[in-house]
Amino acid sequence: MQIDQLKPIIEAALLASTQPMTLPQLGDLFNEDEDVGSQQIAQALESLAGDCEGRGIELKEVASGFRYQVRQDVHPWISRMWTERPSRYSRALLETLALIAYRQPITRPEIEQIRGVVVSSNIIKTMEEREWIRVVGHRDVPGKPALFGTTRAFLDYFNLKSLDQLPPLSEIRDMEDPQMRFEPDPLPAHVGRDLPIDPDDDADDQVAETTDPGETDSPREPLSDAESGTGSPIDAHHPTLAADAQAPSGSSGPDEAADHPGSPSASPSTTAVETDADDQDTKEQSA
Repeated sequence: MQIDQLKPIIEAALLASTQPMTLPQLGDLFNEDEDVGSQQIAQALESLAGDCEGRGIELKEVASGFRYQVRQDVHPWISRMWTERPSRYSRALLETLALIAYRQPITRPEIEQIRGVVVSSNIIKTMEEREWIRVVGHRDVPGKPALFGTTRAFLDYFNLKSLDQLPPLSEIRDMEDPQMRFEPDPLPAHVGRDLPIDPDDDADDQVAETTDPGETDSPREPLSDAESGTGSPIDAHHPTLAADAQAPSGSSGPDEAADHPGSPSASPSTTAVETDADDQDTKEQSA
């Protein structure tokens, strides 16, 4: 079969497939009597890739095979077809994923030692759920910590054919404010238990969504002494006693004024009655 005959068949198969297709999978489209070999398929793929020049799509080979995809320079317009926000990942997750990609196989304690903080379980869980990493073995040290490595899904997601297409470590080291120190020696399982927790871990994992105004923390009103716990228990249950206790030292309550009529707080009527009684006693003694 000629290349020009193969091209529309392979193109249609790639467009109809929801997953990348490998050379053997494309070869299964043809019967033995059609005499189509892998070399012919590869030539047809190369020709199809050339046909995409100047178009909005490209034929890309990733870890799982060949696929048609939107070119990066037109992606901002195509992304408007979907209302959901793109996934955004925290720096802690990306640093952890980069360490696994460059240092695999690597254990969690080794990642914690390099980053200098405890790796959140949510970060590992998120990457495993997305099938970016998997357990490839266990380190032969006390505790038998799991060894993590990347998957084909990781390469497909980041548009890579193999790990060889990762940026060189020299470029990673030249990044501003690097948080990773690449140490060559494996570490025991107990290392990292006393490391600080990365405050960025809680952001992960995740996906940055628009915050509902009802879920945001609203400013709180000042609390009373009883609500805040700063006042005495008597204040809450006996307000009268609390008022007496908080009165100035130079003032007296109504009961105290009645017990001490000669005090400055005694009423004028009480003082007048006592004066009349004293005058009456003086007249009787004179008589």
